[in-house]
Amino acid sequence: MKKVIVVILVAFILIQFFPIDKTNPPPTPGMDFLKIKKTSPEIAKIISTSCYDCHSNESKYPWYSDIAPSSWFVKNHITEGRKHLNFSTFAMYEPKRQVHKLEECIDMVTKEEMPLDSYYLGHQDAKLTTEQRQELVKYFKKVKEETERSMVF
Repeated sequence: MKKVIVVILVAFILIQFFPIDKTNPPPTPGMDFLKIKKTSPEIAKIISTSCYDCHSNESKYPWYSDIAPSSWFVKNHITEGRKHLNFSTFAMYEPKRQVHKLEECIDMVTKEEMPLDSYYLGHQDAKLTTEQRQELVKYFKKVKEETERSMVF
């Protein structure tokens, strides 16, 4: 039993020598969702607090992202989040894809699938109230309709 504990401890120490890359891509204000869609400060605050850590190039890494293996978990969430939807480069999406991403936002917020429950562990301020969820859904629907209208012309 003592040998197993020593092996686990040594392995834990060794994995600390393999840190994650916490470098965020450079800011792209001209492509950022909140800017191009002229989001109100109230809605922008909700989206920034609850979505931007994983779905933008503005990730703020918490203290536990310095400790492996939790750092690997955090990095994977951010990588996957950006791959699926990146608010920082939203303007690069074709209008049809923007509409699709907004539909997904509506669906995920309505079904309470986003933000992830695991995200709340270290980010209690990201927890959305029922009212905030309703505001976000209403806003995403409005932006989706505006985007669809712009596609017609």
